[in-house]
Amino acid sequence: MTTPTLETRYVFTITARIGDVVTAGETGIGVRRIIPIIGGEVAGAVSGKVLPFGADFQTIRPNELIDLEAKYAFKTDDGATVYVENKGMRFGPVELLHKLKRGEPVDPKLIYFRTVPKFETGHETYRWLMEHIFVASAARHADRVVIDVHQVM
Repeated sequence: MTTPTLETRYVFTITARIGDVVTAGETGIGVRRIIPIIGGEVAGAVSGKVLPFGADFQTIRPNELIDLEAKYAFKTDDGATVYVENKGMRFGPVELLHKLKRGEPVDPKLIYFRTVPKFETGHETYRWLMEHIFVASAARHADRVVIDVHQVM
C-alpha cells in the first residue's frame, strides 16, 4: 500500500489591506514589526470582507528571512465570521526585500512568500475550513497582501 498522493486545489483569494508598519526594534532574535490589517476582500469559493482589525506580527532575521504570523478575521457575504491565523515566511534577494520594505514594487515571482492559514468559525456552512489543511502563496504590495489559498486534498 502507498500513501495518498498530495494534491492541492485553489479555493479563494484574501486581499488584506495593510496600514503603516510599527517597528519594535531589534529584540535579540531579529527586528520585530507589526503591520495592521485594516480591511480587504475575500473572493472565490468563499467571498466576503476582511474586517478592519488584526495584524501581521513579523520577525526579520539577520539574513532578511521574515517569519510571519498574521491574526485577523473576515465576514462572509452570508454573515459568517471566520477567524484566521496565518503563519509563514517570506524570503528572497536582499535588495528586493529592501525594495518591498520601502513600498516599492517587486515582481512577486522573485520572492518566496508561502503561508499555512488556519481557520475557525462556528458557522456550519464554513466548518469545512476547519476540517482541512490549507497552504497559500502570497504577494506583498505597498498597501496590501494578496493570498491565494489552496486546499490540501
